[in-house]
Formats: sequence, C-alpha cells, structure tokens
Amino acid sequence: MNVGPLLFLATFFTMSVSWFGFVLVPQLQIGRQPQVEASDSGQMYPPMRPGMARQGEQIYRANGCFYCHTEQVRPEGYGSDVARGWGGRPDKVQSVAQDYLYDQPVMLGSQRIGPDLANIGRRETNALVLLLHVYNPQLTVPGSVMPPYKFLFEKRKLRPDEEPSADALPLVNAPAGEEIVPTDDARALASYLLSLHSDGVLFETPPPPKPATNAPAASTNAPPK
Repeated sequence: MNVGPLLFLATFFTMSVSWFGFVLVPQLQIGRQPQVEASDSGQMYPPMRPGMARQGEQIYRANGCFYCHTEQVRPEGYGSDVARGWGGRPDKVQSVAQDYLYDQPVMLGSQRIGPDLANIGRRETNALVLLLHVYNPQLTVPGSVMPPYKFLFEKRKLRPDEEPSADALPLVNAPAGEEIVPTDDARALASYLLSLHSDGVLFETPPPPKPATNAPAASTNAPPK
C-alpha cells in the first residue's frame, strides 16, 4: 500500500493546525482588541502613531533595525531591563499585548546587540540626538558596535551669507561651508523612535500598591485647664 499520499496529508494537516493556532488565532485576538482608557491619564491607549512616525516604522523595518534591537521589556526576574532604565511602568509587568495594537508587523526582535527600544521615546526626547546617533553612533556612544547610517543624510554646501539649517547635525569637525542634514527618511525614523513608549497604566499593568497610611491620628484634644 502506498502511504505517501496519506503521510503528505497528515503532515499538511499538522502544519495547518499549527499555523492556525500559533499565527492566525493570536493575530485575530490582538487585532480585535480595542483601545482602553489609561487609568493614569484618562486618555485612550495606545494612541495612533502620527503619520510621520508610521512612515518611520517602515524605514526602521526596511533597514533591519529589529535584528539588533528588541521592543519588548522583559518582566522582573527575566533580566535587568528595569534596572537598566528600559522599563516604562512601575510594576513588575512591563510589555503587554495592548502596547502593539497598531504595530503592523509587530517587531519584537530576537537579539539584544543594542539596547531595547520599547521606551526609547521616554529615555530620549531630543530628535537631534537620535539623528546624530543614527548618522554616527560613535559620536554619542563611543565604542558602539552599531553601524553608521550616513546614507540617510545629505551634505549641503552653504553660501557665504547663509546660516546653517535648524536641523543640521552639530558636528564638531564639519568642513567649513558645509552641513549635514537629515533626509525625510531620517526625520521619519526619528519620529518613530520618539513615539516608542509603552507606559500606559492598564488593567494588566496596575501601579504598585501605595504604602499603608493607617497610623493612629494624633489627638488634638488638649487636656482641660
């Protein structure tokens, strides 16, 4: 009896069930989650990223940034993420599924050659510093193994009476009469990085309980004279 077709069908069925259970079902569950109200701010969480940040997400993905950076803060007991200042919440639970509601695709990453970026928008709010790091990481983090992305910038010659652009990189050894300015792709990438902050206080991530303050009140009844 030729069992080849049966073996093929059994393998195909097994792979289909695995794909359905591990890929399709989680995607449907997360994709159907609605925004929720953050208890600390009263605003809907997570907010939709602005247009430039959504464009920057594509630049981030196209340049393979997720190969060296993760966007998932590990909970307490699984590393020193919070001690390193990468966390965004005061409780033990850090990254949750709700944080990735509008990310398509979700870029959790698999390696930590560079620091986790889930909350880089909290740690660094200056776009110019981020752009300088992208242009040449050695300028902001000496010894960094991150490669420079100078192709996301362009060199401009200045006229003798022209002032440098407001977003020109503050390079110490820049040639006289020239400036390095970010392209639209670099600005979009910086906007995406600034938008990364997973810090909403949710049902899944409640704040730590406040310390008890039930100490006996001091008596204010002065003794009669």
